Amino acid sequence: MNEKKITKLSIGVPRERRSNESRVGLTTSAVQLLTADGHPCYVERGAGLGAGFSDDDYAKAGAHIVYSGEEAYGRGDLVLKVSRPTTEELPWMRDGQAVAAFWHLASASPDNLETLLKKKITAITLETIQEDDGTLPVLTPMSQVAGRMTANVAAALLRNDRGGKGILLGGVPGVPPAQVVILGAGVVGTYAARAFAALGASVYALDKNITRLEKLNEIEPHIITMISHPFNVSKVVTFADVLVGAVLLPGARTPIVVTKEMVRTMRPRSIIIDVSIDQGGCIETSRPTTHQTSTFIAENMIHYCVPNMTGVLGRTATHSLNNATWPFILLIMDVGVEAATAQNKALARGIATHNGKIVSSALGGEGVRS
Repeated sequence: MNEKKITKLSIGVPRERRSNESRVGLTTSAVQLLTADGHPCYVERGAGLGAGFSDDDYAKAGAHIVYSGEEAYGRGDLVLKVSRPTTEELPWMRDGQAVAAFWHLASASPDNLETLLKKKITAITLETIQEDDGTLPVLTPMSQVAGRMTANVAAALLRNDRGGKGILLGGVPGVPPAQVVILGAGVVGTYAARAFAALGASVYALDKNITRLEKLNEIEPHIITMISHPFNVSKVVTFADVLVGAVLLPGARTPIVVTKEMVRTMRPRSIIIDVSIDQGGCIETSRPTTHQTSTFIAENMIHYCVPNMTGVLGRTATHSLNNATWPFILLIMDVGVEAATAQNKALARGIATHNGKIVSSALGGEGVRS
């Protein structure tokens, strides 16, 4: 790409096409700022409805409303999405353009990577944009939302009319609360633990990183923390009414932490919520579900494994996502993709493919060079 600072790059914002995906790649306020600076924004008709933005809202902000996803891709030098493109969308990508999304390529169909390489797409994987200290600034807000959602999901699934055991998370005087086990004390795990604890559940949090457990203990001293190794995991799952998988290896396939044999030791009709499913899942019996059919029964356990979990909170999730992506979008718009990745190491770590080559080290590429 021969980009110069004076080049006014254009942005394409397609409508999300996955089941119950209500988020959108760009808010109207962001569009207003970009168009005021001379960057054309092409927003597909209806793209923002789930997040509370009408086509008129986008038009008033300065966007051009286009009438197909193919045109939104075709017009944008940078395409801003949330979920990775569907099979329908892959042919719409223009050779050499940049496409930002939660790609989750480690668990995606090989067709995604093949198309990215063939079309020389610069794939910006929002989930792997990573600061020097290991934090994931764009994934973090989505993890916060997902973590808090787990308690609401679990509370509903524990009800008898949803197939559950008829347990109130917080119990009542004389009746003990639900036993909740959370695997992983990162952002999802921490926010989930706090949400369950706030509802009165008995919470166990496991992680290999003692520093994470110490931080969680400082915030919520009543949460029981344990080092995550097979012995402890196999012990706690036996009494868990709710088991939450919140394990993450940035950009890589999530390791299996709970085996099928461990699942079989759980109490019948217990709840499994595998938030790690977008990277393959950390529980062996997990498989992706949708918001329309969010659960399935395996080994007599109720599994909830929705990859785009936060997609049904379009308004909150979109604003939270745009708060996080805005500095990176602004930098790309100012200097172009090449210069932006050279200037910002966090952004560079979020590049999976570029110019027909795999860049991400998690996918077998060379990674970011010092």
